[in-house]
Amino acid sequence: MKFLISAFILTGLISTIHAQTIELPAQLTGFVNDRVSVQIDFEQQLIEYHQPETYRRHLFNLTQDPNIAGTPGSARVIEYITEVMAAAGLDVSHYDYDAWMPSPGTTSISLVRPVRIPLNNQEYIYDEDPYTAHPDLLHGWNAYSGSGEITAEVVYANYGRKEDFEQLEEMGVDLNGKIVIARYGGNFRGFKAKFAEEAGAAGLIIYTDPANGGYVNGLTYPDGIYSDESAIQRGSLLTLDFYGDPLTPFEPALPLDGDIQVERLDPEEVAFHTIPVAPIGYGAAEEILSRMKGDPVPQSWQGGLPFTYRLTGGDQLTVHLKVDQPHDFTRITNVIGTIEGSDYPDEWIILGSHHDAWGFGATDPNSGTAMLLQLAESLGEMTENGWRPKRSIMIGHWDAEEFMLIGSSEWVEQLRDELNAKAVMYLNADMSVTGPNFRASASPSLKKPIIEASKVVKHPDTGTSIYDTWISEGQDEPTMGNLGGGSDHVGFYMHAGIPSAGISISGSVPIYHTNFDTFWFYETYLDSNFSYGPALAGVYGVVATRFANADILPYDLERYTADITEHIQTLVYRADILERMIDTENLEVLIEETGQLAKRVESAMQTFLDSIPSREQLQQINSHLIQLERSFLDDDGLPFSRWQQSLYAATDPWSGYASWMIPGVRYILEDDRSDDELNREIQRFSTALSRLNDLLYEINKLMK
Repeated sequence: MKFLISAFILTGLISTIHAQTIELPAQLTGFVNDRVSVQIDFEQQLIEYHQPETYRRHLFNLTQDPNIAGTPGSARVIEYITEVMAAAGLDVSHYDYDAWMPSPGTTSISLVRPVRIPLNNQEYIYDEDPYTAHPDLLHGWNAYSGSGEITAEVVYANYGRKEDFEQLEEMGVDLNGKIVIARYGGNFRGFKAKFAEEAGAAGLIIYTDPANGGYVNGLTYPDGIYSDESAIQRGSLLTLDFYGDPLTPFEPALPLDGDIQVERLDPEEVAFHTIPVAPIGYGAAEEILSRMKGDPVPQSWQGGLPFTYRLTGGDQLTVHLKVDQPHDFTRITNVIGTIEGSDYPDEWIILGSHHDAWGFGATDPNSGTAMLLQLAESLGEMTENGWRPKRSIMIGHWDAEEFMLIGSSEWVEQLRDELNAKAVMYLNADMSVTGPNFRASASPSLKKPIIEASKVVKHPDTGTSIYDTWISEGQDEPTMGNLGGGSDHVGFYMHAGIPSAGISISGSVPIYHTNFDTFWFYETYLDSNFSYGPALAGVYGVVATRFANADILPYDLERYTADITEHIQTLVYRADILERMIDTENLEVLIEETGQLAKRVESAMQTFLDSIPSREQLQQINSHLIQLERSFLDDDGLPFSRWQQSLYAATDPWSGYASWMIPGVRYILEDDRSDDELNREIQRFSTALSRLNDLLYEINKLMK
């Protein structure tokens, strides 16, 4: 009671201040009416705790040394994260794994003919940005490249997409034994390597073209945000059909010196890339591309360098590529901070971001890491003042994300059974604070809660709500995307069926994955006031604590109908283009049933809460709600990935980043599989939708 009295005194003033530009809600989904004002006042106090100087301090401390996973710099970051969350009063645990990972080794690229020129493969040092002179910065490299040495002719492959290699084949360009050079963009870099190797190439060079974030777009580093000629995008190439440690699919890569021993694959059994792959900047790439003499490329393949791009270099242009990349077991560590729930400690609200980077990682990932540390401190302060969430709030900092989502995937595999029973949602904060534009992608059930949270947090640039800056004129609500690949939500959402979202306040970061992602860059070009991090912490805090404190979990149930209907229409349209037919009659009946059941639940919820239900009734309803997203899981997984087990959403198997909705059906269409396989996938999704409807039906019964 002492906390509530002090909170009301303080937050009465806060609410008055915010009311000038923010309209606070009179009701909250899932809350008994007489608890709404307490929650709203709590949220406003929490928002006020988030101050720019705190966010700046965390970002500064996280980015003083390069922190690649498994290195001393990473160990210092792990120690800092641990100390901050422990000092805030969170219960901090470490989860260690021994993953099979490469070290940078050595990489070299040089011209052999017509002249001998070694090509630069590390960023320039600039006096303006003192971080660029750090002695621990590394050359450009791509993790999980094959090791080897090759001198060969060159073929240009545009972005190295599936369709680019298909077009090269149609044009009669021979890639056997050649070194492919491809520009970044269009797909995940690992697929560039996969497609090049499948086409017979002996090596691959990936470069950042000036048309894709270089001088064509604006001033280059350090005079502007765009990549200079030396900027090199690093990154993993791993393209297995599962995520996490490559030697332990479906099992956690527990420490080799631990009590429990996990069976590991022999590295020879794993489909690693075998050709050498290396990244360079466009200054080095120009030395190759400008000397190519073959046929001009299709117009859409032309990049930003000041000459006509050519398909082939001819036998008078040869390039030497050498990669020596050792692999070994590497200790990685996830850091989890927990505030235990007072009423339902075994219902988990999980927030997370990774903590490893390719260099300093000021934007990727540490802008999100700093934001979550600030939120941990504010929640800890509220706890110190007597507040406790009803449900447990967990803040995870994942290791080795950059190597292919390893830390988070291993944690999900290790805790799969517990997560299935307990996980309410996962919010992912990777690279989440990079500019003024609020964005979100989410599973259906989290879309409305995110929208509602954005209405009670001010945007620092306008003083109006974030919602007001997010929604466009003429829209009924802001545009929100669907989750694809590329970050730590994949294990939670696509493997374990946990409702997930990525929420950011963002801008352009053309120097992504380069040694220029420094604190100086962030302060100079992205947010000199350090105000965006605190604003986003407010949104994360509101979403998390509403789910943590609600009497009934406030999922957006009616969204399933709208989203699934849209996805089915997209599939039908795609099938028509591919001259295929999809029978959607049964699906349409099930979707209509979903809508009716969801509407009944949401309509009955407030009346049910006002009837003062028992704790047992609430637990039963919430346990059913937690399982809704799990309805889409299938142990057989997807046709292209058994590890991805959600029949609702998956990563694009050919680009790696895009989202594929109802992915089993989509894959059968795109890969031109048989009608029997198509019907099987439609039936599997229909069965999943029936499971969802059964749960909604049971929730309806419990509310009567």
